[in-house]
Amino acid sequence: MKSRESVKQFQLVAENSALDLVNTLDNRFCESGPDELLGSYYDLLHFVHQAELLTAAQVRKLRWATDSEPERRRVLDQVRELREALAGVSYSLIGEQALPRRSLELLQEHFLRSNAARQLSDNGTYLVWDWPEREELSAPLWLLAQEAEKLLLSKQAERIRCCASDTCRWLFLDTSKNHTRRWCDMKICGNRMKARRYQARLAEV
Repeated sequence: MKSRESVKQFQLVAENSALDLVNTLDNRFCESGPDELLGSYYDLLHFVHQAELLTAAQVRKLRWATDSEPERRRVLDQVRELREALAGVSYSLIGEQALPRRSLELLQEHFLRSNAARQLSDNGTYLVWDWPEREELSAPLWLLAQEAEKLLLSKQAERIRCCASDTCRWLFLDTSKNHTRRWCDMKICGNRMKARRYQARLAEV
């Protein structure tokens, strides 16, 4: 039953919702295989709500929409496709490697579809682009595609980093003053690596 769906809490540490999306495939570089955090369309709704892309009221309407389960699965699969294309480009940028052509093609497709769904509207002060149908099932996909487009087509793309922990490698936007941030979360990976170095020094004594 939808009413019994537990609210999954995501660790949004990237300071950018598009990069937080990439991190929803956890442990992507582990030998044991990655962990999928977007297990259902309802997980996706929790994610976009926590990322402040949709309001609680909008999420409730989407949860109770009459659309079929196959349609929800289609949107979820497209979000995952967007995520992996964004991951391919982001990690290539970090490694100063050639950008994967297929990832670029997929991103272009998602950006064009998202933009085609927009409508020019008046917010009372000036004109803005917006989605008049944020209660459509594809709204999370459109919003995340827009966030990815804004990031990759801006100077901020130069500040995409990945966590220095080999067992993590989550992405984040380095907004630190000197652009020297190394960890996705200092309280998690940063402290863990400090503890490992401390134990290694003790072992050498």
